Amino acid sequence: MTPQDKETILRLLAQHRIMTVATVRADGWPQATTVGYASEGLALYFLCGRQSQKAANIAADDRISLTIDHDTRDPMGIEGLSMAAHAYPIDDPAEEARVIELMVAKFPEYRSLPQPDLAGIQPFMVVPEVISVLDYRKGFGHSDLVTVTEADRGSKFGARIVHQALLRLSENASNWQLRPAPKFRNRHRPLPRPLHLQQAH
Repeated sequence: MTPQDKETILRLLAQHRIMTVATVRADGWPQATTVGYASEGLALYFLCGRQSQKAANIAADDRISLTIDHDTRDPMGIEGLSMAAHAYPIDDPAEEARVIELMVAKFPEYRSLPQPDLAGIQPFMVVPEVISVLDYRKGFGHSDLVTVTEADRGSKFGARIVHQALLRLSENASNWQLRPAPKFRNRHRPLPRPLHLQQAH
């Protein structure tokens, strides 16, 4: 990613507040929904209900696609972003609080609204892998495809990704230890016929 690419991406992320997120349903049908987001560098964050279809989709397949853009009367002035990314649930209380602060800073009008029950809200961290920078000012349908590297994300972002991954591994290990021992049926059932070893020649 060139410095110019990163500057453009960060400008567009700061300029907008709404994105459309596409997830994969269990039946294979894509589902697109609109959510508000906050960003910090190339990290994006959004909130949704823990019991929502979107959260269930991501739990089964964390791959998402998203678009960020705006309406314009000039078709040659279209400018926006689309991304292929992974979405990871945030379950660390300190990190959850930090994401809420980022969202409130992006949407200050939230302060005057009735406060929702945060226990029912799931924050997500979006890790972009490929970003398409759409800019019709450079020509109709023009886009620049940018692959995001660890160096592009920065050390702090990478540390958060590792932290979340370790939390998920720890949770999965705990869940595995709590599972009841599997029951094996017919463990001592005799073989259907005697085995004969073929003599090697």
